[in-house]
Parts: sequence; structure tokens; C-alpha cells
Amino acid sequence: MQETDDKAKKPPAGLGASGSEDDFSRISIEEAFSRLNSNPNGLSFEESTHRLDRYGPNSLQSKRVSLWRRLLSYFWGPIPWMIEVAAILSAINQDWKSFGVIVAMLAINGGIGFWQEESAADALEALKKQLALKSRVRRDGHWQEINAADLVPGDVVRIRLGDVIPADVKLFDGQYVSVDQSSLTGESLPVSKGPGEFGFSGTLIKEGEMDAVVCTTGSHTYLGKTAQLVEKAGAVSHFQKAVLRIGNLLVICAAVLSGILVGVEIARGMPLLELLSFVLIVVVASIPVALPAVLSATMALGALALSRMKAIVSRLEAIEEMAGVDVLCSDKTGTLTQNRLTLGEPVVFEAADSNELVLCGALASKEEDRDAIDLAVIEGLQPDGALREFQQTGFVPFDPRSKRTEATVKKGADGVFRVTKGAPQVIIEMCQLNGQSLERARQVIDEAAGKGYRTLGVGRSLDEGKTWQFLGILPLFDPPREDSRQTIEQANDHGISVKMVTGDNAAIAREVSRQLGLGACIRSAHSLFAADSDKTLDRESMQSVVEGTDGFAEVFPEHKFAIVKALQDAGHIVAMTGDGVNDAPALKQAEVGIAVSGATDAARSAASLILTAPGLSVIIGAVEEARRIFERMMSYTIYRIAMTLSILVFVVMTMLI
Repeated sequence: MQETDDKAKKPPAGLGASGSEDDFSRISIEEAFSRLNSNPNGLSFEESTHRLDRYGPNSLQSKRVSLWRRLLSYFWGPIPWMIEVAAILSAINQDWKSFGVIVAMLAINGGIGFWQEESAADALEALKKQLALKSRVRRDGHWQEINAADLVPGDVVRIRLGDVIPADVKLFDGQYVSVDQSSLTGESLPVSKGPGEFGFSGTLIKEGEMDAVVCTTGSHTYLGKTAQLVEKAGAVSHFQKAVLRIGNLLVICAAVLSGILVGVEIARGMPLLELLSFVLIVVVASIPVALPAVLSATMALGALALSRMKAIVSRLEAIEEMAGVDVLCSDKTGTLTQNRLTLGEPVVFEAADSNELVLCGALASKEEDRDAIDLAVIEGLQPDGALREFQQTGFVPFDPRSKRTEATVKKGADGVFRVTKGAPQVIIEMCQLNGQSLERARQVIDEAAGKGYRTLGVGRSLDEGKTWQFLGILPLFDPPREDSRQTIEQANDHGISVKMVTGDNAAIAREVSRQLGLGACIRSAHSLFAADSDKTLDRESMQSVVEGTDGFAEVFPEHKFAIVKALQDAGHIVAMTGDGVNDAPALKQAEVGIAVSGATDAARSAASLILTAPGLSVIIGAVEEARRIFERMMSYTIYRIAMTLSILVFVVMTMLI
């Protein structure tokens, strides 16, 4: 991590106050170059050095708290104060045995707290690993490879297959790139981008090669702002607040009773050292010294029980918080759904039947490419061995310009034919569909889009591509998990309201919500948390709207963070699930951040509960176990406070009488 530096915090000249992706996504490439004072030939070495000195390195920056400060924080608070006062009094009284025991108690309690929280900073380290290490950049008109940390706004970089985009960039030269940005935005499939579009720092190039101009670096990038949210996120647990209140109560009781004892005994003429011995007894009697250790041990045993249920606890206080959770914000993809594209009911046009339609779609696919859409079509094929009698003699992979795949296929002595699949509008145009067939095709596409389904058109040519038949339409969707609806009902029975939070569009969110019985009120987070001042709701209105919403679509990291904050401000104890870098800020802010099965390192580091099995059912089981653990903790705490107060009063009354 780089230490925070004032001069590294300034956004590049011309970027405006935010220097954000939104600033550059709305302008042309020419205007972007103008605002960055750059050109397609890149910067000179002298100018890049000046900008690096002015804007700082292209790396995530954070304020590091020294080890000794973090250690001392665990010896600050009502119960540690009482133990420290007891240690001082025993030292003044030269009771070294008592002094040794008391100091040991202090060290044990502080050590337990430090050990529990030491991994909290790992989320930022995991985010830092998302950044590229090297980058190809054009300086003084020549291409060279440099450390990605040395990139500055205005640099021209080349990105290609297998590269991690090193900063937030605007693409300008080349045909296209296919970008996997699932860890940032939650999108399950790679996104095709062309000239004029925006690329996010930390995302992976799956296909293509393009040149791009660096727009923002370091903490001003999309990934950097996510890291800043992670750094400032976090809420004091209700468990910590309860221990603090208990400590305050006992401090007040000990101080009042000690004051009465000192006043009476001084009036009686008791020697000072002897009086200190009695005060030491009162202070020691008032300390529930075993309370933190017993509660931590109880939670540790509970964590062991949860691990057997495929839920690993990384922050012990989360067990207590989980017992009180009343709102669960659940990610859609992979948690409520299977995160696997599945073939829906085919809509036949000129194909003989649905089996022939799916077969031709599968012939226009290539299983070894492991493309999610191709695999979904092939898996929907009946019977399983239907492809064996066909030989694929040529294959043209998906291209964002043509928006389709095409294969040349041979079947025994029956001759050669071509099949294609892709965007329905493209296949319809190739097949020159018209009249009622065209109207029907458009209706099918619109209905599928209304449900949030992807659709593929399938065509076939028997004359080497001169004319094409429109065979039909294949709908694709990510189906809900089989146990999701039942688990949501169980959550409601436990007093937990489930809200869906997804990066997908509102149509997909509404259809999944309908299938799961979540509710019909689905809002676009982008419009709800609009930056325009005339659209932004006040705090109370925002809390009310968020509470009444069943699901949020088109969600970005700052939206997830804001949703959790709004629910917390409304008095709810919030659990939040997630798996990507984009989820890390909200996971850390929520009382119970839950990294689902297959989550990224950043999400796991920010979360307090890590699931090793998919689905929501594990979470409900964990809540039930947490509530049992919490009951044990409450029973012991009430007993311990009652016993401490009774001993305290008894000791003082005995001395006075």
C-alpha cells in the first residue's frame, strides 16, 4: 500500500471535481484527448514524469494505522480501565502477585480482541491484487512496457487478450475487445466494447485488442473508489455496544461504592495504605474479568459449529449480529439463481420441431470454447449423442460486429449445409423474414425481453449461404435455485425480510422476484440514488423507500453501500451477501457481510461470514445456530452481571458494617 500523499489526491486537470467514469462516458474520443491534454501518440517521457509527480502512482492508497496504535486500542474502554486501575492500586500496595495476575488478565483480553480483528485490512490488499502489474504504453511515440503503477492520465496503452486493464480507460483504436467485468459489476457474461466506450481498471480482456487512453488512475478509478468505500466502511457491532454499556454500568457502581467506602473509612481514621487495599478489593470485585473471555470462547465454539454447516466465521462478533438480523440483502446471481444459463422453451418457425431447432443451434456452437451461451444450447440438446453423426468442417466464432456464429456442417453423404445463431434481429434480417412471421418473431423477442430472458435466433442455409431459413428462437435464462423459494419463506418465518440486490436490469430482476415470491416492488438503484440534486431524496424519505422496496436492479458498489447504510439508519440489523469486488464495501459495512461460495478474495476479506456451499439455505441454518449461541451468551451475561453486582455490594456493606 502507498502512504497517503496530498499531491497524489488531485484529479487530472480538466477532469472536473469527480474525475469519474461518467465524465468520460458521455464525451467523444476527441474531447477526451482534449481534456487530458494528450493525443493518440501518447505523452512524452518528460510530461509523464511531471504528471506522475503531480497525480501520484496508479495504485490503491490507504492510511495505515501503526501496529502499536492498534494494540493500544484494545486496552481502552470501561472494562480495561477497571483492570488497569486495579493493577495500579496493587502496584502501589506492593501486592506483586495480584499485580501479575491482573496484568495477565489485561493482556489476555486485549490479545483476544486484537487476534479477532487483525484480518480486517485484508480486503484492501485483495483489491490491490486486482490491479495490473505491467502495461504496454506509448511514450515519445514508441511502445514500451512499464510498471502499471507508473501510468498517468493521458497515457496511451494497448490492451489485448489476457491483459488486466491497468486503469480506467477510453477505447479509441481497434475493432473490439470482450471484457470480463463480472468481479466489478456482477455481470455474468463478458461485455463487448468498441471505440468510444469505457474500460474499468482491474477487469480482464477475454478477446480482441485495442488502444486506449488512460482517463483516471489510482484512487480516482472505479476500483479505487470501491477501495475507498471498503476503507471507510464498518459499523460498531451491537455486541461491542452491549459490552461497553455493561462496563459503564460497573464503572459507575464501583466508583460510587468506592467513594462511599473511602469517605467513611477516612472519617474513621483508617491508614491510607490499608484503605487502598480495601479499594483494590472493591475494584477487583467489580470487574467481570471472565466476561470477555467466556463470551469469546462461546462464540468460538459457535464458529466451530457453523463451520460444520459450511459457514466459516472470520469475525466472531458476527455470530451475535447474525442472531438479530432482520433484513437480508441477497445477491441474485449464484445465490438466488444457479449462475448457469439454461435453455428455455424453443419457439419453432421453419424448423420441423423443437429438437431440430436446438440441434441446429448446437451445430452452430463449439463446445471446446467453453462459451456460456454455446454450452447452454448444447446441454439442451435431446438426445445427448445427437451431434455424433455430424461433422463441423468450418466455424466462425462470435464477433461483436456480426453478432452471430456460423458453422459449416457435413452429414454423411447428405451433403454440406450451414447453420448460424446469434442476435435475433441479425438472423431475422439474414433470413429476410416478413409478414406475419416477422410480427410473430418480434412479439416473441419482446415478451422474452420483458421477462429478462436472452434470445438467440437460429438460421440454416442449404445453398452455401445464398438463402437462409429462419428456424426459430431459443430463449436463455439463469433459473432460480431449487431451494431458493422455500428458503425465502423460511427466512420470513424467522422474521427476516429478504431483498434482492443485483447488477442485472430491472426486467430480469422482476421476473426472478416473481418466480421466488419476493415481491413486485423492484427499483433501479441507478435512478433511486441519482446524483442530480433535484432527484435525490432526503435521508428519512430514502430510508422509507429502501425499506419498502423488494429488490434493487442495476446496482453499482456505491449503491449497495448506500442501501445497507439506509437500512441501518432505519434501525435494521442487516446481512448482505456478495461474491465480487463490487460487493466488498457493502459486505464490510453490513453487520453480517456474507461472502457466498466462489467469492473473490476481496469479498472474502471484507466479509464476516464465508460460505463454502452455494445458496441461501446455509444462511438460514447459520441464523438458527447463531440464535442458539446468542441465548447462551445472554444467559451467562445476565448471571455474571447479577453476581458481580451482588459481590460488589456485599463486600462494601461488609466493610462499612
